[in-house]
Amino acid sequence: VQLQASGGGLVQAGGSLRLSCTASVDIFSLNAMAWYRQTPGKRRVLFAAILKDGTTNYADSARGRVTISRDSAKNMVYLQMNGLKPEDTAVYYCNAEFQGVPTMEYYWGQGTEVTVSS
Repeated sequence: VQLQASGGGLVQAGGSLRLSCTASVDIFSLNAMAWYRQTPGKRRVLFAAILKDGTTNYADSARGRVTISRDSAKNMVYLQMNGLKPEDTAVYYCNAEFQGVPTMEYYWGQGTEVTVSS
């Protein structure tokens, strides 16, 4: 599974960005797709996820401002972020979870950088 993330950039506080992640496989073959984010010196943390059945999960910091969605025809997952804050500055990584045999497999995109200026 290959993942290609895009859409990061520089935005002012209060602005919006939409990140995109293109998968090289049918996204319905995956258990879940997610966006993680990482700031320097800190571990990568889950920000939003969408499961195979369409259920979405959000970190507390994302809830109410962020929407994860998918387009199965394009094998793409999106992360719409509104009301961006300087603390949202991070590298955002697309993640895919695949039920391999015998273990779960995880794949990562290359990361796209988001910078929010105050």
